[in-house]
Amino acid sequence: MARGSQPSASLLLFSLGLVLLCFTSGSTVRLAEAQKTWCMAKPSSDEKVLQANINYACSNVSCAVIQPGGPCYNPNNLLSHTSVAMNLYYAANGRHSWNCYFADSGIVVKSDPSE
Repeated sequence: MARGSQPSASLLLFSLGLVLLCFTSGSTVRLAEAQKTWCMAKPSSDEKVLQANINYACSNVSCAVIQPGGPCYNPNNLLSHTSVAMNLYYAANGRHSWNCYFADSGIVVKSDPSE
């Protein structure tokens, strides 16, 4: 290209397409990674905190799955039920780390706790 000349429209469109492809590819990877996270209750959490977390999460999302007969009812213990409720809330609100904070009683994990 000669000094002072303008790039062709096709070159500009091609360059813009490459830039958009890079941004789109990156966000797709980040989205896939974000979908592979779960929110769980920390096992060291106090029972009062766990119950408060269930109350809060279930006031914002349906927790029918942890009711008797629901697919996530067993194991029937406070820690498991709280983890399910917290994860439902976390997933419903975009899987952001701050949606799993719960006064520092939640932790984001990258391995599926149901497996």
